Amino acid sequence: MNPEKDFSPLTPSIVRALNDKLYEKRKVAALEIEKLVREFVAQNSTAQIKHVILILSQEFALSQHPHSRKGGLIGLAACSIALGKDSGLYLKELIEPVLTCFNDADSRLRYYACEALYNIVKVARGSVLPHFNVLFDGLSKLAADPDPNVKSGSELLDRLLKDIVTESNKFDLISFIPLLRERIYSNNQYARQFIISWILVLESVPDINLLDYLPEILDGLFQILGDNSKEIRKMCEVALGEFLKEIKKNPSSVKFAEMANILVIHCQASDDLIQLTAMCWMREFIQLAGRVMLPYSSGILTAVLPCLSYDDRKKRILAVANVCNQSLMKLVIPEDDEVADEGKPGLASLPTDTDQEESLSKQEGVSGGCLDTSGDSNFSSTSVTLNLDGIVQVLDCHLHDAGAGMMTRIAVLKWLYHLYIKTPRKMFRHTDSLFPILLKTLSDESDEVSADAALSPTVSLRVHFPQPLQVCAKGSMECSPTTPTMNSYFYKFMINLLKRFSSERKLLETRGAFIIRQLCLLLNAENIFHSMADILLREEDLKFASTMVHTLNTILLTSSELFQLRNQLKDLKTPESRNLFCCLYRSWCHNPVTTVSLCFLTQNYKHAYDLIQKFGDLEVTVDFLIEVDKLVQLIECPIFTYLRLQLLDVKSNPFLIRALYGLLMLLPQSSAFQLLSHRLQCVPNPELMQAAAAAHSIYSKVSLIQHKRAGRMLAKRICWIIRKH
Repeated sequence: MNPEKDFSPLTPSIVRALNDKLYEKRKVAALEIEKLVREFVAQNSTAQIKHVILILSQEFALSQHPHSRKGGLIGLAACSIALGKDSGLYLKELIEPVLTCFNDADSRLRYYACEALYNIVKVARGSVLPHFNVLFDGLSKLAADPDPNVKSGSELLDRLLKDIVTESNKFDLISFIPLLRERIYSNNQYARQFIISWILVLESVPDINLLDYLPEILDGLFQILGDNSKEIRKMCEVALGEFLKEIKKNPSSVKFAEMANILVIHCQASDDLIQLTAMCWMREFIQLAGRVMLPYSSGILTAVLPCLSYDDRKKRILAVANVCNQSLMKLVIPEDDEVADEGKPGLASLPTDTDQEESLSKQEGVSGGCLDTSGDSNFSSTSVTLNLDGIVQVLDCHLHDAGAGMMTRIAVLKWLYHLYIKTPRKMFRHTDSLFPILLKTLSDESDEVSADAALSPTVSLRVHFPQPLQVCAKGSMECSPTTPTMNSYFYKFMINLLKRFSSERKLLETRGAFIIRQLCLLLNAENIFHSMADILLREEDLKFASTMVHTLNTILLTSSELFQLRNQLKDLKTPESRNLFCCLYRSWCHNPVTTVSLCFLTQNYKHAYDLIQKFGDLEVTVDFLIEVDKLVQLIECPIFTYLRLQLLDVKSNPFLIRALYGLLMLLPQSSAFQLLSHRLQCVPNPELMQAAAAAHSIYSKVSLIQHKRAGRMLAKRICWIIRKH
């Protein structure tokens, strides 16, 4: 510093003391400056005051010499004390050089800068709020200072500034938010702790509505929630908890839509605490905002669906994700199907069966947990459009994902089922793309997945095609049979299903019966058997056709789901039942034994006997004998109770007995042979049955003359006849 330079109104002694390396001398100089400035205040000499501050700033605080900088800092603090309430007029000039010293390499000097600023702020109080951003910026840097003394000094200043903000109602939150948004992404632990502490303070001030600006800082808060420090994570958790309480209190003022995608991102976090917290927020958002969240459904499902397959290690996340999934599903309503998408063909002419929809909805198995927002005036349902294409795309991706868990796949299939129920017209255009993967899902190892995989396409068929079909050209594999309640789309589904069974024989063996039974529950069983029989009639792979017919026949004869269909075929009283029998018979001829069993079911015993007579011309293989063995076992089942009772009426059912004896002659000496042989031994002798009938008639006459002698004689004659036979 140039000793010849004029520093007036500062005296040479003050200048020398400010440059001294001893703190005591610099303090004496500061007292002199305070006295001098007070005189200028009394004289109302603004120019002199500014000149003193300028000298202390430029020549001392910003000097190259460290002791001069220390003198400048204590001198500026002295000026502020002397100015008192008038310090607010000079705050910019007082604060800026002090903040510059926050970046000094000397830790002692940074500490003195904290001390000087503390004194300036303490005097100015609320007047420093217009300069809050620069103060906050400087403090955020000192919060991460490696020197403990500097950090301690910054904490004192930080507490003072928080007190001022809490007491004042003039805090400019709007101008502060951009700085907060920037600083919240700091990776330094101490800086993060500093940020969270300020958010908690601002949130506690009644006059400051930080909730309006939550979308600006929510992402940063979730970033901080993943900090390695338990203390910081706890502080952040508390801050997020306070915000969530405020959201529940005032949902109408919350910007749900602006925060939805932020939650979607963090619901997919690898950190368990972040994911659980974000999922809890998502649950509340869906329940509070209702249909406002529908445009973000695809993102929400992307985050939620994988969580549904979590194990007990993440059971809390699993539980919340389940609620999110169920709540979101409840938001999709039939009205979403009424608005046709622009530029895309609608299906407005297709009728909808309301009763059918209600009955199908009972099978959804969707539990509660979703807040009904249909009557909420704060959230308009009509202004929200369901992004169905995005949802279907996400569901399709999860179905194609080989690594997706079982519960995730089940949830995806339930979603598809639900969408087909609620928005059938819009879902129809996705059916062609979904059918292949749904058919593939039928081969899933889980019974529940396979059952749910059958729901979506069958619901589509029920909802979209209640009208009669139009029959195509004969011989075309894409045409439908003449059953009036079937349709070409249904027929196409059956063709694809049989193709999959043909290409995946293991699927047919292990799950074929289960899949067909599920379809019979969901659709018309008669249509299913009619269409499959019609398709198999043109099947070129005769071995597959025989196997498939055998599978269908076993299902027909043993499944409780087909009880009514069996009764219909047993009597053949209606033209429809006779038409079905003819269709089945033509296809059942792929397998001789199943054809005989169909004749037994429909009580065509003479034809069954004629067929068995022809078996002598066939090559009797082990597989053939196994099928005969299984047929014998079926005859002993409850389904054929009526057939076994008809054996009592030998006179009326001679061909039934002959057919059974024919089967007996086909069998080798096996357990099935013994079983059928024992059954046939129970068939009564025709002559004995005739004698018993005669005896019954005679006994009736005896009852009329039992008190007469002739009656006694006749009774003796009857006893003799019976003994003779």
